[in-house]
Amino acid sequence: MSEIAEAEKLVFSLSEKDRAVLVGKMIRSLPSPFTAEDEEWVEEALRRDREMDEKPETVLTEEQFFRSLREHVRK
Repeated sequence: MSEIAEAEKLVFSLSEKDRAVLVGKMIRSLPSPFTAEDEEWVEEALRRDREMDEKPETVLTEEQFFRSLREHVRK
């Protein structure tokens, strides 16, 4: 059995909570997929995410978003 298959067998024998903890540790061990140029976009995404949490009434559904986009393009 390969090391990966062996590790997978062990991991899937863990509880859901323990697997989640392990996944978090594994993800943090990897280099960030973002570059310095991406930093502004990431900050903007985080700002918008906070804004949606704070003001859920401002969030558009997918249908509302595309309807608005189509109306904007027609102008």
